[in-house]
Amino acid sequence: MEKRTAKMMISNRLPLLLLAASVLLNSAAADEIVVLPKTFSLSGSEGRQQLMVVHVSDSENVPAAIADDEVQWTSANPQVVAIDNGVAIAVGNGSTTITARIGDTVSTARVTVDGIGEAYHWSFRNDVQSVLSRLGCNTGACHGALAGKGGFRLSLRGYDSDSDFVSITREAKGRRVELSDPGRSLLIAKPSGALPHKGGLRLDTESRDYRVLSSWIASGAAGPSEDDPRLEKISVTPAASMLRPGDQTRVLVNAHYDDGRVVDVTHWAVFSATDEAIVTVDEDGLVEVVGCGEGAVLVWFGSKVALARMTVPYPHEIADEVYVTASRRNFIDDLNLAQLKTLNLRPSPRCDDETFLRRATLDTIGRLPSLSEREIYMAEPAIERRDRLIEKLLASDDFVDYWTYRWCDILLVNGTRLRPVAVKTYYQWIREQVQQNKPWDQMVREILTASGLSNENGATNFYALHQTPEEMTENACQAFLGLSIGCAKCHNHPLEKWSNDQYYAMANLFARVRAKGWGGDSRNGDGIRTLYVATAGDLIQPNRGKPQPPAPLDAPPLKFDDPSDRRDVLADWMTDPSNPYFARAITNRVWANFFGRGLVEQVDDLRLSNPSSNEPLLAAAAQYTVDAEFDLKKLMRVILQSETYQRSSIPLPENQLEQKYLSRYYPRRLMAEVMLDSIDQTLQTASKFDQVAFPGADKQKTDYYPPGTKAIELYDAAVASYFLDTFGRNPREITCECERSAEQSMVQVLHLSNGETLNPKLEDANNRIANMIAAGKSPSEMIDTLFFAALSRSPSHDEQERLLGVIDEYGDELSTAMQDVAWSVLTSTEFTFNH
Repeated sequence: MEKRTAKMMISNRLPLLLLAASVLLNSAAADEIVVLPKTFSLSGSEGRQQLMVVHVSDSENVPAAIADDEVQWTSANPQVVAIDNGVAIAVGNGSTTITARIGDTVSTARVTVDGIGEAYHWSFRNDVQSVLSRLGCNTGACHGALAGKGGFRLSLRGYDSDSDFVSITREAKGRRVELSDPGRSLLIAKPSGALPHKGGLRLDTESRDYRVLSSWIASGAAGPSEDDPRLEKISVTPAASMLRPGDQTRVLVNAHYDDGRVVDVTHWAVFSATDEAIVTVDEDGLVEVVGCGEGAVLVWFGSKVALARMTVPYPHEIADEVYVTASRRNFIDDLNLAQLKTLNLRPSPRCDDETFLRRATLDTIGRLPSLSEREIYMAEPAIERRDRLIEKLLASDDFVDYWTYRWCDILLVNGTRLRPVAVKTYYQWIREQVQQNKPWDQMVREILTASGLSNENGATNFYALHQTPEEMTENACQAFLGLSIGCAKCHNHPLEKWSNDQYYAMANLFARVRAKGWGGDSRNGDGIRTLYVATAGDLIQPNRGKPQPPAPLDAPPLKFDDPSDRRDVLADWMTDPSNPYFARAITNRVWANFFGRGLVEQVDDLRLSNPSSNEPLLAAAAQYTVDAEFDLKKLMRVILQSETYQRSSIPLPENQLEQKYLSRYYPRRLMAEVMLDSIDQTLQTASKFDQVAFPGADKQKTDYYPPGTKAIELYDAAVASYFLDTFGRNPREITCECERSAEQSMVQVLHLSNGETLNPKLEDANNRIANMIAAGKSPSEMIDTLFFAALSRSPSHDEQERLLGVIDEYGDELSTAMQDVAWSVLTSTEFTFNH
């Protein structure tokens, strides 16, 4: 694979887009209008280009809203280009200038035309398929369904032109195309309403789409050819815009072919908004701004995708001085404040020291700070205490427990899919990697290339969980690249660039993985397998009846006859600093742990159609991970030290409406395991874990977890616990962070109020409350201790007085009174949330 530097790989895309737009409009001044595209070419008698006129942003010199006023279009040479309702139409060879005028304001574009006089032939691959996609004929709801519709089946969104051509021209006794009378062809007659059609009227007889289909049939209905120009990419104009609520703009789409042609395909492209709370888009690419923030429109054409980004600042009046004087610790703060300034969002101030202590401890090691830890922390010099705390957290044994558990979620350590010995060996292997602070790229490499006995090399259990090349491919991509490519198993991905060929090329890298021993029965057998790699063998691609040359995504193929372990090539490609997905994926996962949401959300869904909330920041953070040689503690340290992470969670009037640009810290409910452990830590009680739950309410005893085992120390997500299930722990059935739930429910409320978790712990004769009463502590002292233990702060004067008043009402029943006080603290939002 071609080697590139990491800095070439992780580019700061959004500033480049804005720069490109600025260059495009280099001399445009405020309040001017600009024609887009500024320069373009048309080829052949069917050459067309949709034009648009936009205002220019006052401050950023980038495209803003489309001009609402009536535009007067003129062509300097109508013999070269004619203008019809804002569309440039090729007439004759040559070059000319197009002028747009609104009142006294004008803007021009330059156009070149060639190929006029040469015979023009519509291409099945590049033109007919585009029309069928535009009409919806090959969507999953119509003939693109797996079984087709009405006996007519097309490939989903036209990914297989060869089979579609056969379906159209050879099946149904050839009646779908009538060469001598195209209008009688079923392909045209049904969607145009000439014959009954269950899909309704889809094709206007006066449209260009009708002309493409009828002209193609009339000229002989030629099929796809190896000589057809191939689509290399699509581009959008404008790539970035600065807008306001209520504005409208348009997205133009051009297809770039390998013969050098650039064709306007706006009419045939498919548009969708990535966040409809900010912008919406119709089927013609007309965008309407409905909210504030950073939105985007995803464009799909011919299995290629592109994004048009829209920035919509909030309507706040905030002085530049706010951002100039804001505290900054590192690059995270610089890039976050730059975005907040663009969006007119005021950053919240720093949180207090006690809040930071609790927040950072929960986020980094998955438990509350102890009373002694709080005392030591508050005694540190104020200017140093936060940094000293961070170093202690990163070096603690609890760090190992917590991050082992988090990686077990990703790697699906689950006793309903593995035998106990395999669960334990896999867990212990992961724990060793965390304990050694092994760089993430090395850890992933060892998983991908694992071999040997499953009870000796825990990493081999990745292949016990995923036993087919397809499963190995999909789970490796999801876990380590944040890519979901499962759709491409049956057809080209409908919203991403991954093709069915690429899927099977990737899966063929795993085709020679073999195993002897335990076969996968989670209820029987010793769970011991011997994993090895054969020197021959390939995976057959069902659609083609032959294997694809093995290759990582977007990488050169390997030779079929190479006997070496193909997984070595995969590991080299995946962990290479120039891989455009690997560093971003793990950076985003770590980021989400500390901020409650990823820069890309969901965290393991890094598709282009799911853009980052701050692309420059994600790019820089991923670059930092690469520069740190995938030492994740270094990434965690720079996150924890940032002012962005240390902001207060209390919203300000100028940032209370936003939920993803990090103007403040977002409170979030504790993950189930951390909440249970925090209850036990506060009350000095312990939970019992002695059963593994299998599907169907069947349970087996386990002696793996002695008394005192914390929830965060469990090897296995299948360990029975009603509390953990109720509060949304990850069941580790599929590789997806979406398996873990932070949703609140009435069942949770009822369980905390009346369930068999909290109440027995409050009544435990050996808990903290009982011990404090036995030690003769006063109610005031006990309230202080509970607040310090659960909330890492002292009660306010008002809280203390009100709780003492409640205790007085209980008379001699001090134990019951203190249990109720503890219950009120442990069920409060302040306790159950990190903030």
